[in-house]
Amino acid sequence: GQLVESGGGLVHPGGSLRLSCAASGFPFSSYAMTWYRQAPGKERELVADITGSGGVTNYADSVKGRFTISRDNAKNTVYLQMNSLKPADTAVYYCHTLLLGYWGQGTQVTVSS
Repeated sequence: GQLVESGGGLVHPGGSLRLSCAASGFPFSSYAMTWYRQAPGKERELVADITGSGGVTNYADSVKGRFTISRDNAKNTVYLQMNSLKPADTAVYYCHTLLLGYWGQGTQVTVSS
């Protein structure tokens, strides 16, 4: 299986970005998906997760109310909509399949004025 993230970039505080993660090589709709992030000098942390059907989502307290995880099983893609971005959101963002252990290569998000 393979995961490929895209959509990162440089954004001003208060701005928005939408990350995408395209999956291949496994039955995508059967697996929960997660987004993690890792800031420089910090451990990788769970940002959000979503069940295979998309019916249940969970968020880290630090992003609740600002980020939304979603998925399109017809396109084998999971998304992370990030609004009201803060400098503390600066990190490399990774998508991950918990049960299969697949990780993407990551996409850099930088929030700076």
